[in-house]
Amino acid sequence: MGSTLLPDYAGGGLVNLMQSIATACGSNERRYPPLAALGADALAGARNILLLLVDGLGLRMLTRHPGSTQLRHHLVGSMTSVFPSTTASAITTVMSGLAPAQHGLSGWHMHLDEIDQTLAILPLTPRQEAPRLPPEQLPAQLFSHASLFEALRRECWVVAPHSIAGSPFNAWHSRGARVAAYATLPEMYSCLAQLLLESGSPRYIYAYYPELDSLSHHYGSDSRQAQRALADLDAGFGGLLRVLRGSNNWLLVTADHGFIDSPARRVISLDDHPRLAALLQRPLCGERRVAYCYVAESDRPAFEAYVRRHLSRAVHLYASEHLVAAGWFGPPPWHPRLLSRIGDYTLLMKDNWTIKDWLPGERHFAMLGVHGGISASEMRIPLIAAHI
Repeated sequence: MGSTLLPDYAGGGLVNLMQSIATACGSNERRYPPLAALGADALAGARNILLLLVDGLGLRMLTRHPGSTQLRHHLVGSMTSVFPSTTASAITTVMSGLAPAQHGLSGWHMHLDEIDQTLAILPLTPRQEAPRLPPEQLPAQLFSHASLFEALRRECWVVAPHSIAGSPFNAWHSRGARVAAYATLPEMYSCLAQLLLESGSPRYIYAYYPELDSLSHHYGSDSRQAQRALADLDAGFGGLLRVLRGSNNWLLVTADHGFIDSPARRVISLDDHPRLAALLQRPLCGERRVAYCYVAESDRPAFEAYVRRHLSRAVHLYASEHLVAAGWFGPPPWHPRLLSRIGDYTLLMKDNWTIKDWLPGERHFAMLGVHGGISASEMRIPLIAAHI
């Protein structure tokens, strides 16, 4: 797995890129330092700014695979993701401009005191039991942050797949922008070319492409399927560059996180640890690489002893509040519900280990490619920038 890497919120991370973009587009908010490698002044000189976020395109994947020549040619550096290095937290940072410490979204599965349910936060569906509210009613109850687009002084667009473009989560985080949906990769690039070449007022365009992430989860981040998807993405990017040459646009490409692969032998199943499962007040939250545990105060000594005795080869055990205090989720001020959303303990998985629990009725599935942790492969994301 290699070295570990903590998130950078002081000038070298995804949140700093969003600050640079926001300032270049007229926002008066100055919550975070700008990205040291690409400041607002450089971006502000272009007519339009495009940010293409390729889900799962970590720096390691980009630089290892031969089918990314166009993207690599415009690689100007790298950044860190946020913590945890996962879509739910990082995409919310991109669409709000806020670190997880402020937006309060801490992973795929989150227990939300407001409705006393554990949800998969992007589709806004409960992990178990029936929904207490339809997904379209949940954003106003659960999210207190504004979208980034509402703060920008230029026309904004969100370009997203048909499958999620109109979802309640996306609709909330796209407020202040116009939304365009696409079905295929060529359709996405065609839409972007049109938006960047049309006359009219300057634009900020945020585009999201999920396919590389889906394939990496299923087949592995070094798989032929993932490499083919990256090659197709790269070829389309090259075509976009040719179409836009001389148009005075910034094209930025980055990711929400990278990947590592975790084979079945490296998966800890709570089914094999019933004594540990019995100490949990509710199912695991968060991610397979970063699991949040809710433990009654009286059971905490037994919980800590069990993890240290039986899981120390695979798990770093932290009191969750210590990770907040250490700035892993971002600088203060902290979201008022952040602590309640990360449990009492965080199990941070070592090397390429993961941990998973299965609830009655849940469909079991393998996940070879994973992310969420603090390995450099998961945390380090590329900064691709072309001013054309």
